[in-house]
Amino acid sequence: MPARALPPLSPPVSGACIDSLAAELDGQPALELLRHPADLARLSRDFNDYSPVLQPLLAGCRAQLVVRALSVQAVMQVAAACARHGVPLTVRGAGTGNYGQCVPLAGGVVLDLSGLTALRQLDPHSGVVTVEAGCVLADLDRQLAPHGRALRLLPSTFRSATVGGFLAGGSGGIGSLRWGFLRDPGHLLGLEVVTLEPQPRLLQLDAEASTPLNHAYGSNGIITAVRLSTCAAVAWQQLVVGFESWEAALAVGRELPTTALLLNALTLVEGPLAAGLPWPGGCPAASVTEPRLLLLAAPDTLEVLPAWLLRHGGRLLWQAGLGAQRGHGVRELGWNHTTLHWRAHYPEWTYLQMLLPEDPAPLLSAVRQGWGDGLLWHLEAVRQQGQARLAGLPVLRWQGQEQLQSLIDLCRDQGAMVFDPHVVTVEDGGLGVIDADQVAAKGRHDPAGLLNPGKLRGWSAPPPDISRIRG
Repeated sequence: MPARALPPLSPPVSGACIDSLAAELDGQPALELLRHPADLARLSRDFNDYSPVLQPLLAGCRAQLVVRALSVQAVMQVAAACARHGVPLTVRGAGTGNYGQCVPLAGGVVLDLSGLTALRQLDPHSGVVTVEAGCVLADLDRQLAPHGRALRLLPSTFRSATVGGFLAGGSGGIGSLRWGFLRDPGHLLGLEVVTLEPQPRLLQLDAEASTPLNHAYGSNGIITAVRLSTCAAVAWQQLVVGFESWEAALAVGRELPTTALLLNALTLVEGPLAAGLPWPGGCPAASVTEPRLLLLAAPDTLEVLPAWLLRHGGRLLWQAGLGAQRGHGVRELGWNHTTLHWRAHYPEWTYLQMLLPEDPAPLLSAVRQGWGDGLLWHLEAVRQQGQARLAGLPVLRWQGQEQLQSLIDLCRDQGAMVFDPHVVTVEDGGLGVIDADQVAAKGRHDPAGLLNPGKLRGWSAPPPDISRIRG
């Protein structure tokens, strides 16, 4: 059972140490220092309040200084100062993560990279893009569009999430039905990384050397630029489909990705959950008895898809081009936006994340028997190791940590791979095992263990203590 508590941490640095560091950085070009308590609180948090476990654990975690960098040279100045003074450093982008990836457990400095936004290069032949870590994903996608290119993967928070933050703290999302997950070979082609040392190095890593920094919460290197593959842009069509039964909707959700129809997203939500979502203008509201299927489909599928859906019990309720709607489109109704919208009505509910077994029916039945209407299923079609699968992001009524662990155990016993969003470490939120390559990369890039301490369980150096800076 993963520890649902903060790791033991050593004492934070003194206020005098922070004052000395701030004096060294104050007035430097391309650096902005923030010390107002409201700024420290705002820039020390993300959306971990999705978790009733993490929210009280992380509520008192605060940076002692926030530094916003506007250039790579400025990042190197901050890294050098933190290394010389022995001050912990936590990197953040937009803070759209859900499990405390950018929350500073050990105080110290939070380094805001949202000012690094340049699109440095776009290869017109391969579509490979090099972009700075603070560029917002939606802005990057707009810059790619005139070249007929698009990002392969997007989180549902694409309007505000940054490239570096998505890479360091995310794993998949819109596009995972076609392209799998961020850690699959072929997406990340390289990184520019600043090391945390008294004399920082600026490294240009190839795809292989970049892999250990992928989904490591910024604990083993400061990512300043990313080199990514893109794909040919498609004028995706948004479709909302209604069903009379969850069983019919589930059958379509399993079969549709096996066809030759080009899809970029497929979301399934149970009726009560569908009834709580803010549907686009012109799309009829859902009833609690109507499960819904949300699709992003290529234009040529429309010659076949509506009739195919009808034969399989689905009724097309609404259709629009991507962005051609009032209010939320289907990209902001799936993935963790589903949880966001549900919690807007029911903040006492929380969620889980898992990859379902190939045949999910026994698991869904077992969970239904144990939880009844205290759990509502939300599924996303993904591609895992080349195979079409369903991922589960169910919302559930909070009944305590013991019941949560019982549910996790039940799902694992039924063949699900659970990615626990109620823990703080990289390993426990993933496969539960230490990645030796991630730890080795931390040793190379952060030898004193100052980057986002407490988040990489495999790091042997004692992390700083949170107890004296909480509150």
